[in-house]
Amino acid sequence: QGRLVESGGGSVQAGGSLRLSCVASAYNRDPACMGWFRQSPGKEREGVATILRGRAFYADSVKGRFTISIDNAGDIVYLQMNNLKPEDTATYYCAARFPGRLAEDLTHGCGYNSWGQGTQVTVSS
Repeated sequence: QGRLVESGGGSVQAGGSLRLSCVASAYNRDPACMGWFRQSPGKEREGVATILRGRAFYADSVKGRFTISIDNAGDIVYLQMNNLKPEDTATYYCAARFPGRLAEDLTHGCGYNSWGQGTQVTVSS
């Protein structure tokens, strides 16, 4: 069992930057992998970025603009979002796979089974 808490969302102009943070708290072990999803009205949920076994994976729509990183303890994940576009406007959800619980979403090979409450990112033109 575990929980995820995101922060860092906000409103920015196109071309600006934001950094999202997510803290993972687990009763047993740290997450095996962590990442970010996003969803906006009328669009399907999209796996944005994942860090798994030291490797980073990104959706094509954000490659070259977003960077995922994780702290040394492996329980805080960041998403650095540069050159933001209006199309990036969405609710962003931190996600993780906590060992001991069944995998539900295999995006980027992570086996996600937990999501946070979401943080809103709005990019204006």
